Amino acid sequence: MTPKSDNSHPASDIQKKISRTSAGPGVYVMKDGRGNIIYVGKARNLKKRLNSYFTRFYSGAQQLDIKTEVLVKKITDFDTILTHTEKEALILESNLIKRHKPRYNVILRDDKRYPSLRLDINNLYPILTIVRKLEKDGTLYFGPFTSAAAVHQTLKVIHKTFKLRKCKTKVFQNRSRPCLNHQIGACLAPCCLSVDQDRYQEIVKEVVLFLKGRTPELIKKIKKAMMAAAATQDFEKAAVLRDKIFALEKTLEKQVAVTTDFIDRDVLAVARTAESSLITLLFIRGGFLLGTRYFNFSETISTQAEMIGTFIRQYYETTPFIPKEVLIPTILEDAPLLEEVLSHIKGQKVRILRPQKGEKFRLVKLAIQNAEDSLKELVASEAVDKDLLARLQKRLKMKKLPQRIECVDNSNIAGKEAVAAVVVFEKAQPAKSAYRRYRIKTAAARDDYACLEEVIKRRFGKGKKSKPYPDILMVDGGKGQLNIAVAVLKEMGLDGNFQILSIAKKDEEKGETQDKIYKPGQVNPVNMGREGDLLLLLQRIRDEAHRFAISFHRRRRSMTFMRSALDTIPGIGQKRKKALLKHFGSIKKIRAATLEELSAVPGMNRSVAENVLSRISDEESI
Repeated sequence: MTPKSDNSHPASDIQKKISRTSAGPGVYVMKDGRGNIIYVGKARNLKKRLNSYFTRFYSGAQQLDIKTEVLVKKITDFDTILTHTEKEALILESNLIKRHKPRYNVILRDDKRYPSLRLDINNLYPILTIVRKLEKDGTLYFGPFTSAAAVHQTLKVIHKTFKLRKCKTKVFQNRSRPCLNHQIGACLAPCCLSVDQDRYQEIVKEVVLFLKGRTPELIKKIKKAMMAAAATQDFEKAAVLRDKIFALEKTLEKQVAVTTDFIDRDVLAVARTAESSLITLLFIRGGFLLGTRYFNFSETISTQAEMIGTFIRQYYETTPFIPKEVLIPTILEDAPLLEEVLSHIKGQKVRILRPQKGEKFRLVKLAIQNAEDSLKELVASEAVDKDLLARLQKRLKMKKLPQRIECVDNSNIAGKEAVAAVVVFEKAQPAKSAYRRYRIKTAAARDDYACLEEVIKRRFGKGKKSKPYPDILMVDGGKGQLNIAVAVLKEMGLDGNFQILSIAKKDEEKGETQDKIYKPGQVNPVNMGREGDLLLLLQRIRDEAHRFAISFHRRRRSMTFMRSALDTIPGIGQKRKKALLKHFGSIKKIRAATLEELSAVPGMNRSVAENVLSRISDEESI
């Protein structure tokens, strides 16, 4: 049956617009009935590409792929932007996706939450540090690692195997004597001793080889040096190098060899269902499989080739390392353009290959198997969460599925440094990027109701900027907190927009066995029945809000305490206080500093430093 050309889907207007579209390269921007951009794509031939979207749909064809059917039903208009070349179209498409974040495009999440290792090679004596933000500052970055545990384990192996300095730059510049690491032979102590820069740079080169996955090459290099030391009867040095080889070989045993050519490459694969898509990325370094990462996307209607192409552009723009080869499971029509872009970023030739046989083909099959298994686990987990939310909807008698739940919690001690936090759970999982912290500005810190009122007004009092609204807003407390929340939202004209709940702790003195959930207009707590997992979900959200608020409060209290502790010391004004806190970072570190270290801080002198040590050591509570 041919779709009707009504106002909700002006088929004839779109067909006329396609007939006037150029056959040259460019970008197309698709819009829904509200004028929102829902998809951005590029094409070598705009007219041909747009016809491929709409012709079969308008002709009444029965067999439509999911992407075309879903997308075309929502499109009411489109714009095109002509470019001179395909490469310009590729760049423009990428920029438009970043700017508008269309709902049905592949949008790669920010990698700031993944830790990386940073090696500042511009420093005379570089140090490895853990960072979560990559910058173009001329330093070397390794990662991102799949977890904080993985990066800490790697750093632990490096510190144990290589004599790289451990102390941070601020401590390094002001240290007066070597630390324990030097005494146990784990550091050369360039902070205090004269260390040959060439010798230290050799250590740095070894660390770089290790982090790049070149462990076999590094072991050969050290073995050669060990044999040379033994030949000159420098047996002590040879023994040290032997121990280093043993440590590296032990690490190598945990790595899986997957190729014999020792080439660095990444392997991409895609797994899809009707609702979810997942991309797997295998890291092959020097022939060893070093790690795997997964990127899941919901409501993505791009083809497999479009998904991989978009992913490659977004991922390798920010990653600190691009391998010589990227293996993919499908034909990519713009592969030559992507190779040109990646080669420009890397400064060396990069190839994008679709292998058909041999070791590389087996790697792609391995990536596909990993993607399919991970997607099955993801879908199963999402099904459990969806069932949980469906039962919560039924128990609370809600009209819609509670996909977004927010919880408000206040925190203060003895009425000081009052703060509040709002945490967000989407589809029963924490959405940490949406968490918000609040310093209480107008309400009295001891007045819990007034604090709650202030936070709700600040959270929902910004008009359109307050959206998206939650499906459930939960406050920590009993009926009193619930009534305040209801009254404030009614005053703001938001009553009825979402469900409001309060969660109160059980009163063991009254014989209560579980926490209580209250709804507006209902005297007794909600009967959660025998479905304990529903209450556990709400408790988990409440506990997360409490944790987040407490952590913010501790930070605020610590900052206030540091200021007040230094304010009591003679000779410490605003400038010296700022210099001390900037240099040491905490009262604990100031107390641990020596007289020489305190005196060396800009603006300080020996007399004031003595006052600091005297007062700080007298404060038992610090």
